[in-house]
Amino acid sequence: MTPGRHHGGRAHQGIRRAAVACTAILLLSTGCSMLTPPGSDGDASHRSSVQVDTPELRDAKAATDLPDCAPGAGSHGDSTLPAITLPCLGGGADVNVSTLRGPMVINLWASWCPPCRRELPIYEKFFQKHGDQVAVLGIDFNDAQPGAALELARETGISYPQLADPNTDLALAGPLPNFPGLPAMIFIDADGSVVDDSGTPRVAFEEIDSVGELEGLVEKHLGITLGQAP
Repeated sequence: MTPGRHHGGRAHQGIRRAAVACTAILLLSTGCSMLTPPGSDGDASHRSSVQVDTPELRDAKAATDLPDCAPGAGSHGDSTLPAITLPCLGGGADVNVSTLRGPMVINLWASWCPPCRRELPIYEKFFQKHGDQVAVLGIDFNDAQPGAALELARETGISYPQLADPNTDLALAGPLPNFPGLPAMIFIDADGSVVDDSGTPRVAFEEIDSVGELEGLVEKHLGITLGQAP
């Protein structure tokens, strides 16, 4: 190996390490890492034993405004959500998410994620304003504390359905990408597709600050003019 190639390789490795570090810093500054949430031992080699439907959690859910979960009317397809069945947070019917049809926006959140906590009231306002045109669904994602999640639901007064994915089964389940952090959004069109015409998943990783911002994202990803008949 020549000296020039040797130094070039080191420089290239340094650039890659810097890029990875910058990506990690950006994620942590704008959202919550889902890899090691509070209370986690960091071991992802086994499935969680978290239960989201117990008598105590059903009582906690009864103190919220959360409705029952309901399956969709569709069937699994190449561009739909994966054929994964998730439990209803705090008890209720399980839902095979591949049956869901839109227009719909799904909010992935967790009780341990501060940006998620700030977002929930915004989703509720959007739901109250546009729920008859665009359905809203929450998924308590990678959360080992369903009781804390239900308490947060009570505090924020959210009233749209909530599933739970404590084992992050949706991550990397095609056509969905990995979810490197929270909060996250998934957009489903009327046909149940979660990918656009180019095959890119309709997924966004950002904290929304207003109903107007969420309206813009829905219009961008689903091509809907809100406030008008679909």
